[in-house]
Amino acid sequence: MIYFMAKQRRSNNKREAPPARTDKWKLHPDRDTKRLLLKTVGEYRRLVQALIGVVYTHWLDIAEAKDTIAVVESLIHPTKKRPEVKYNYFSRAFYKFPSYLRRAAIHNAVGQVSSFVTRYDQWQRGMRNFKDALPPKLTANTGVYPSLYQGQCILFGQDFATAQIKVFTGTDWIWTKPIPISGHRERHLAPGNERKSPQLVVNDQTCHLSVPFQIDSPDRENSNLVLAVDLGINTTATAAVVSSNGTVMHRAFLHYGKDIDRRDQRLKRISKKTRLTGKLHKGFCRGLYRKANHINQQIAQSCSRQLVKIAQRFGVKTIVFERLKGWRPKGGKKRSTLKQRFHGWLHRRLVQLTEMKWTELGGNVAYVLPQYTSKYAYDGSGQVKRNKKNYAKLVFATGKRYNADLNGSLNIAARYWYKQLRLGSRNGSEVWLGKNSSQTPRTPVTLSVLWSHPQSL
Repeated sequence: MIYFMAKQRRSNNKREAPPARTDKWKLHPDRDTKRLLLKTVGEYRRLVQALIGVVYTHWLDIAEAKDTIAVVESLIHPTKKRPEVKYNYFSRAFYKFPSYLRRAAIHNAVGQVSSFVTRYDQWQRGMRNFKDALPPKLTANTGVYPSLYQGQCILFGQDFATAQIKVFTGTDWIWTKPIPISGHRERHLAPGNERKSPQLVVNDQTCHLSVPFQIDSPDRENSNLVLAVDLGINTTATAAVVSSNGTVMHRAFLHYGKDIDRRDQRLKRISKKTRLTGKLHKGFCRGLYRKANHINQQIAQSCSRQLVKIAQRFGVKTIVFERLKGWRPKGGKKRSTLKQRFHGWLHRRLVQLTEMKWTELGGNVAYVLPQYTSKYAYDGSGQVKRNKKNYAKLVFATGKRYNADLNGSLNIAARYWYKQLRLGSRNGSEVWLGKNSSQTPRTPVTLSVLWSHPQSL
């Protein structure tokens, strides 16, 4: 039985493509300028909606072409060398439409049609979630936002403090006065990061630029330390910095009890309203669900930030988690409090945020299988007994009392080093097999294995 599954985000021989990240730069326009921005987005969506019909009609020619933009423009955009086109409607209805915005709209239209054709082809071949699933529909009215090309559609001021945007007034395209920008963060200051064309996101609730960056992640030096993280219910995250010889350099308990209480209070209010309501309508307790989700997001952001800081402080290259993707916990029928904690567990969101932040800084993320990480004592004394009144505590066979999550994090680190140092058999097993023919697993790998093995010293 193999207990180890590792996922290296980088390889020594082949480097993956640099990660892409998106910053949200808030715009602060006055009332008249925001009205023009909303009108610009509306005009852009109107063009995309009209282009989708053209692209779908000529999809066979467009799909086989190397330059899809040129093919679509030959159908809709007259030039001096090409005064006549098949669809003259576009030159009349979208007079003086900026060329860069027009090409961005073509990209959006081609993407919408390509997605529909793929999904419809899969539906025809029987690849459906349900046997009687209806065929997909080509939706032309999509909520897309325009991409603004530097120098043509947007002009940034000094230090990106302001921006001028080309907008549609209803009859003509003009440049706005400088619009203040806030919330830059620091990605635009890094010399190796490549800034891409921002997207203008404007509606009744928000007004900002979605600015993508191609991140130039530095390669972190190899280290004999790893940061092992155990994600729990009683404690949000328990981290341990462990060396290859089993020395524990640092321990950390990250728990946000105050925020968790605030979240649980809202979930209890939802539960109470559910009992008092007969038939739940669409959007039931929408505000409470939204607030609880935002609190969860804040907890995950804060915890992942602390994990990254610990890894940077000790010069760690790899952060190790348990592979819990797709795992659905069960809290029991009568234990409503535990079921509620499981419902708000942040294991996937926390892992994803930590992985995004750490890989951006040049680190690696590895995963091990979670079986028996907390069931066996890290010192090799065998199985442990959980405290029935407090599940976060356990007792070793020797009588020693210890924290269950910390014990799990130490064993997680041991499993990682066990595989990296090739201390086991050739098939990568993490257990010592029995002598009988059934090869029943005996004791899974614990931290004590690193202490007794000479190769790890």
